[in-house]
Order: sequence, then C-alpha cells, then structure tokens
Amino acid sequence: MSESTRNPAQPTDVSMLGLGAMGRALATALLDAGRSVTVWNRTPDRAAELVARGARAAGSVGEAVAASPVVVACLLKYPSVRETLDPAAEELRGHTLVNLTTTTPNESRELAAWAAGHGIEYLDGAIMAVPAMIGSGEGQIFYSGSRTAYDTLLPAFGVWAASEFHGEDAGRASLVDLAMLSGMYQMFAGFLHGAAMAASAGMSASEFAARQTPFLSAMTQEFAGYAKVVDGGDYTVPGQQSLDFSDLSDLVRASEEEGVDPSPIAAVQALISRQKEAGHGAEGFARIYESLRAAGSAEEDAA
Repeated sequence: MSESTRNPAQPTDVSMLGLGAMGRALATALLDAGRSVTVWNRTPDRAAELVARGARAAGSVGEAVAASPVVVACLLKYPSVRETLDPAAEELRGHTLVNLTTTTPNESRELAAWAAGHGIEYLDGAIMAVPAMIGSGEGQIFYSGSRTAYDTLLPAFGVWAASEFHGEDAGRASLVDLAMLSGMYQMFAGFLHGAAMAASAGMSASEFAARQTPFLSAMTQEFAGYAKVVDGGDYTVPGQQSLDFSDLSDLVRASEEEGVDPSPIAAVQALISRQKEAGHGAEGFARIYESLRAAGSAEEDAA
C-alpha cells in the first residue's frame, strides 16, 4: 500500500469528489501541473490510476473534505451532489466548494444558497469540453458565484481550459452552458433529420455529411446578423427574409411523403406559424425569437 493511500488526511491543494471520465481528467491535469490532490469516488477502484500518479485516495467524503481547503464536485446529477455533500456540510464549513456537475441554473442557485447557509464559499462551473480536451488548451469552463473564489483559484484551475467568469449569480454559468448546448443538439438533430430525408433517396449519411458540413459552416456566419436584429428589436429592417417567405410547410410535407418523422422541422414551422398568426408574416425570420423568449421579458417589452 502506498504512503498516499495510508494517509489520506494529509493536506493537499484540492480534493476531487467524483472520478468519472471528466473527474479523472480534471484530477490528472492538476497532478500534471504539480498540484497535490486528494480523490474520492463511490467506486474506490477508479482512484487507482490517479494514486499511481501521486494522488491521495480518501476512504470517505469526510476524509476528502478534511484533506483540502478546496473541494471540487464533479458528479452525475444534482441529486448526487446533494446526497454526497449534505452529510459533510459541517466538515465543509470554511472551505471553498466548486461544483462542476452539470446542473440547471436553479439547481446551481439552490446549491449556492445551501453553501451560504453552511458557511461555505461557492463557485459554480460549467464545462464546455469533453474529457480529452482538459489540459490541452482547448475548451472552456464558465464560472459564476463567488468572485473571490474565482480569482483565488484561477491560477490552479487555469490548467483545465480557458476560463470565463459570468457574474455572482451562481446559476448564470449553467444557463450560458446549457443555452450553447441547446444550439448544438438542435443542429445535430437537424443534420440527422436531413440525413434521414436523403436516405429515402439512397444517399448515405456520410455522403450527406460531406454536403451538409460546408453549408452549415457557411450558415453560421448569419448568426451575427440575426443577433443584431434581435438586439435592435426591429424585425422590419431591410434585408431580412420574411416569415411569409420562410414558411416551411413544404419541408414538413416532403418529410412525411418520404416516411420521415418531421418533428425537428415541424417545431420550427410551429414557431413561424405562431408569429404569422399574430400578424407578423411580413417581418423577418428572426422574429421567431419572440415566440421563444421568456414570457416575462416579452411582457416587459410590451408594457
């Protein structure tokens, strides 16, 4: 048995809770940067490789918390974070907790409130990277919550990925992260829907991807123009494609005719139809933003 395993309470710079693929990547990057790390996982076997690299394995969450002033949680879901941390609340008092588990904005805020109630400094993080990107200089991690914790920890955590601080609202980093993922997954769904349509004519998904990739890449250049219109709030400015012209019912029917589920494109058509029914058919396509935005924001603008 190694010395690090025999003495898990020996002080270290950081304690990592959760050794899934991302947790192991985060811990490895810290170790490679010369940081001392204590690790804990519900399944202890996952710590073996990190211990071989110099990490100290803790036998319990309490031992891991006691070992370091900074505790990083990278677990499965919000309930697992609370299940893991609630019993160690008193041990965490006076520590800094960094939550890198994917949570909704309100879950992040709830965790921040829980931490404040137990005298714990809280920083929430949202990782825009896959495990292989950690420590490579690629990817981003968004943070929100305690500015003091962010400024203090940035020299250490900067080895993971580029860092951005998004304010003291603990839920903001999660919100920006999930908003970006929403765009990504809907793009993937759109590609797969198109591939399914093309497949009805015998085109392979690989053939379709070769055509779709440069097209979609070019279309992303339109984001800035749409954003300018949305931020300006005027959907009648010249140069826009109108909602009347953007009617996608032909696309929906073509999908149905080929026996392909039209759900992805039908959802967009529903947003267009909602605005046209409200009398905005002559306005630009970007106006579907008004069908999507938070109801409270729309009511404030209408007031």
